[in-house]
Amino acid sequence: MRGIFCRGPLKRREFLRAGVLALGGVTLSDVLRLRAQAADPSRSTSVILFWMWGGPSQLETYDMKPDAPREYRGPLNPIRTNVPGLDICEYFPLQAQMADKFSIIRSLHHDMASHNDGSIEVLTGKTPRIADPTSTAKSEHPDFGMVASHVRGRHPQGLPQYVGLQRAPFMTMPNYLGVSHKAFETGDPSHPDYAPKNLTLATGLDNARLDDRKFLVGQFDRFRRDLDLNRSLDGVDVFRAAAFQVLTSRTVADAFDIRNEDPKLRDRYGWHRWGQSCLLARRLTVAGVAVVNIDATAPNDTTKHFSWDDHASAFHLDYAQRERLPQMDQALTALIEDLHNRGMEKQVLVIACGEFGRTPKVSYAPKNFSDQPGVGRDHWPSAYSAFISGGNLRMGQVVGATNSRSEYPVENPTTPQDMLATVYRHLGIDAERMISDFSGRPIAILPDGKPIAQLG
Repeated sequence: MRGIFCRGPLKRREFLRAGVLALGGVTLSDVLRLRAQAADPSRSTSVILFWMWGGPSQLETYDMKPDAPREYRGPLNPIRTNVPGLDICEYFPLQAQMADKFSIIRSLHHDMASHNDGSIEVLTGKTPRIADPTSTAKSEHPDFGMVASHVRGRHPQGLPQYVGLQRAPFMTMPNYLGVSHKAFETGDPSHPDYAPKNLTLATGLDNARLDDRKFLVGQFDRFRRDLDLNRSLDGVDVFRAAAFQVLTSRTVADAFDIRNEDPKLRDRYGWHRWGQSCLLARRLTVAGVAVVNIDATAPNDTTKHFSWDDHASAFHLDYAQRERLPQMDQALTALIEDLHNRGMEKQVLVIACGEFGRTPKVSYAPKNFSDQPGVGRDHWPSAYSAFISGGNLRMGQVVGATNSRSEYPVENPTTPQDMLATVYRHLGIDAERMISDFSGRPIAILPDGKPIAQLG
């Protein structure tokens, strides 16, 4: 998550397993062929999204309102940072010491009040045509990581251009871009025996045998007549070597091998899921991966606070944030510090946000999931915040503002499309570029939105 055999023909099942990357039967060579067809050289820039699915409360993180009435301001207090006027939650003491290295957007807003719809809006930049209050909707359009994979094409070292740590967003689909542009999901890098899925083979072959190109060519030729994959082996001579490069490349293996990191640096990031995910994200951006989406839904597998969906019937805001925010604080600040130490703060753009914010007014429940009195907030897309760092943008500032109760923006209203326009510009992707859907109809990567001017 390998025994060594003597030379001999592969069984048909072993052969097929060696050529498939758990993509519903799509062969590895087909994946690479499709990516190459879409290739468009771009700058070597990357984006790391710390994806806080569930909808983190802006009032308990980055847009606190200590002067609001008690039923609005909530149970937590703000602290000052090294940037005057940029106050943040008391559980972010490490961020408070380096606020000059990030900015906060406080005026984000949209109209989608359910989890999947809100996520689709934020990640694709396209508003769902029909609102789905059940939060089971899937996107009609690819998210920005899939678009980056499509535009950039195959990485010269065989690395995926889009990676989901530990998993990818489940509501976005590649659709007309093709399955080859789905995120490569890594699993949890904080596990002691961590090894990324699909990069180690379960065929009973070791890497030395896979690298025996002459042997493998013979196996391909032998089984070519038996395969009926809608001509997926067209051009196999071109893509065969690249396919096996993914399976045997030391560059790919090294990029994912977090064990190569200094234990002291791993300590700094934190040995929890979010800390090790941020560290692995940094490794992947050094290797040249375009987009890394960190699944920051839950800090571990045993927590009672399994998402940021802080309804009173589920959690207690204070208890939940006491667990989450220190781990987030440690992980993000280690990442920002590490990128600066490596001179990568211009190359890598880091964003932390969810699909929406929480209601300005606190709600209460007699009992939550922990059989304790619940204190929470409900869904609120009309105002939410995002942390943003690097990307050669202006840091140490607050973009926009909400009213005295964080109900709606009153300064510099900002949309998810504006944030994505900023992301695409950083990645060197023309957001107005057209991509054809299944019917051949041209669809703009981003229908509207402009890069956030205050960030530069």
